[in-house]
Amino acid sequence: MSMRRYFSSVFTLMEFELRKIRHDSSQVWIRSVQPALWLLVFGEVFTKIKAIPTGNYTYLQFMTPGVLAQSVMFVAIFYGITIVWERDLGILNKLLASPAPRSAIVIGKTLSAGLRGVFQAIMVVILALILQVKISFNPLHLLGVLIIVILLGMTFASLSLTIASFFKTRERVMGIGQALTMPLFFASSAIYPISVMPTWIKAIATINPLSYIVDALRRMLLSGYTSTTPLTTDILAIVLSTAVLVTAASLSFRRIVS
Repeated sequence: MSMRRYFSSVFTLMEFELRKIRHDSSQVWIRSVQPALWLLVFGEVFTKIKAIPTGNYTYLQFMTPGVLAQSVMFVAIFYGITIVWERDLGILNKLLASPAPRSAIVIGKTLSAGLRGVFQAIMVVILALILQVKISFNPLHLLGVLIIVILLGMTFASLSLTIASFFKTRERVMGIGQALTMPLFFASSAIYPISVMPTWIKAIATINPLSYIVDALRRMLLSGYTSTTPLTTDILAIVLSTAVLVTAASLSFRRIVS
């Protein structure tokens, strides 16, 4: 298959998935409730008590990129449930019978998950602005946030597709997704600095891709934010995580109908 036809397959599948949002946008609003609660309740309370050291930033500023990442991750990690539903309806068999390679199907679907994540990110940023969180509007930084959010959605959607390929039922995929998201979230730098973590959690945080994603988002969203981890390391970790999990999802994808 030529590269032109390959990417045509990817974008066709992506457009098909995104059309679902146009027909039912309520899911975007419903999924905004959880990050709203994190910012309104958790963020406001911990900003007032100043229990967590966040340098020159308020706690609400510090946690906003983490809540943004959490919001996108929670949307993407349950993407495998959609695949199981499509298999039960027979849609997936038709896709696998098409000339499109499995990798194109996976990239198209995970890319749509990343773009869905952009809607969630916009909702979090709007809420943060309402709460008077100071955010950088440097065009290059906003472009960086956009790319990171898309890669974040692709990473965890690929993980979800891999899980669905092995466990094959909506209940199991949902259960495992819930079992993974909270440990990944709490064992990252999303809501507190890695420096305040116990040693064993620090070890987990250093191999947790969410830590690098949140660190990169903080650099983009908070003016003057510095970190002990170089930005190049953050980007390399994000790209590598995406590539590994997209590959794993592509290799295991056919198992879901077997």
